[in-house]
Amino acid sequence: MKDLFTPYELQNLKLKNRVVMPPMCQYSVTDKDGIATDWHYNHYVSRAVGGAGLIIIEMTDVDPDGRISDYDLGLWSDEQIPALARIVEACHAYGAKVGIQIAHAGRKAEDAPKPVAPSAIPFNSEFKTPRELTTEEVQTMVQKFQAGVKRAIQAGFDVIELHGAHGYLIHQFHSPLTNKRSDKYGQDLTLFGKEVIQAAKKEMPEGMPLIMRISAQEYVEGGYGIRESIEIGKIYKEAGADIFHISAGGEGAIAAEGQPGTHAAYQVPLARAFKQELNVPVIAVGRLDEAVLANAVIGNDEADLVAVGRGMLRNPYWTLEAGVQLGKDAGLPKQYELGFPRTRR
Repeated sequence: MKDLFTPYELQNLKLKNRVVMPPMCQYSVTDKDGIATDWHYNHYVSRAVGGAGLIIIEMTDVDPDGRISDYDLGLWSDEQIPALARIVEACHAYGAKVGIQIAHAGRKAEDAPKPVAPSAIPFNSEFKTPRELTTEEVQTMVQKFQAGVKRAIQAGFDVIELHGAHGYLIHQFHSPLTNKRSDKYGQDLTLFGKEVIQAAKKEMPEGMPLIMRISAQEYVEGGYGIRESIEIGKIYKEAGADIFHISAGGEGAIAAEGQPGTHAAYQVPLARAFKQELNVPVIAVGRLDEAVLANAVIGNDEADLVAVGRGMLRNPYWTLEAGVQLGKDAGLPKQYELGFPRTRR
């Protein structure tokens, strides 16, 4: 029977357990140049020491004006590769595999002088009204994603994740709320996402899986639901997405009606639906900080991998603690044995 510490393998990606540290922005690029700092190094490597099977580096943007803030990571320049490669190499030394989330914030780029988007619709009254991308600029944007993926491969990442969730650019294109275009990218709302997936796969070695993060539910009036997102997912799977990282929301202010829950595992049903309908591996998210609960999600075959976000922000050694609680071998470093009840002498 599978559990949280059962190894996982998909194509050439081999993970020692099913625990994922999901991408969580640190807003810590103090020089505003997109280059990872010592904070990022310590932040991610400590989670590798702490036993996570897969660490996904935070949202890393393909254009300076595609960042949520000027303090975000970037991969629009070769100068940004070495600092990320240093993190990857160190995480590998402690047995973790490392992915990176490639993205563009679109209309949610708060520090861009003039954000760009599929259509000139602001996120809300506090955000700038974006400029609608021309058809040619959309095609250039696909190339920027491809270049970002190429640099990620050069940095040594084990897996690539495309950010198609939380109201960022790919999500903005496939949502009817934010895409009111009349060109081919408006006639087929998934076209941009498909082209980005296909461009990414051109740069990725054979056998390296591609993760697509998607919001499976829009929590605003007129937003799409799970049935519509599954249809989007089918198209992205056909284009080349291998794993789906299932989240929700992010495309607008949360409405009173259809408001998401805040209880433990509230998004797991969305992941389960994708897994069953698309017959694809999925990563489940959403308040899965309790080890017994995270383990049950795997044991009940509701997801293939479990992302623990806030829990790992609080505790870099969440995975080691989970191993103790579940009576499993989490690869506890000998240097830390005295700190864990099972191994005290």
